[in-house]
Amino acid sequence: MPECTVSADAAVDLEQALAELLQELSAVQEEVLEVLSEKRERMENRDIEGMTALQAREQEVSQRLTQCHEKREALLAQAAESGYQADSIDSLARTLPLKDRAGVRRQVRHSSARMRVLQHQSLANWVLAQQSLLHLSQMFEILANGGRLKPTYEKSDSSFSGGSLVDREI
Repeated sequence: MPECTVSADAAVDLEQALAELLQELSAVQEEVLEVLSEKRERMENRDIEGMTALQAREQEVSQRLTQCHEKREALLAQAAESGYQADSIDSLARTLPLKDRAGVRRQVRHSSARMRVLQHQSLANWVLAQQSLLHLSQMFEILANGGRLKPTYEKSDSSFSGGSLVDREI
């Protein structure tokens, strides 16, 4: 419970703001999951045009997620001004005298779990992108060295320098 006396109106306002934030966050998280899934499919299919087309949607969803973060910060500041000691949405939900405490706590846990899924999906996409870059790097090295492996350190031997596709020396 709160450490100081808090008006019932302030608690109701905070509860309403918390419910709105959780609802908006849930919708944004769902859309982020869709974008990440679509992006992964396009990376797997090497659909460069599709990935380029997806950038605007990805940026818009990222902005909406940032707005949710800003609303969260404002809500926590409002709670502090009203006398509630909360450093997270979870602690605010535990502190507020909510009408549907179990329902709100369930939404908070669901949002938290979904955020972990988003982090995992983002990491999976990052790993896929890194593998693609590594593959391209290896392909460039093959082209540059005419298909022969070239040691990192060796005395220069002009008979083995260059690649047949790059400079036609061989």
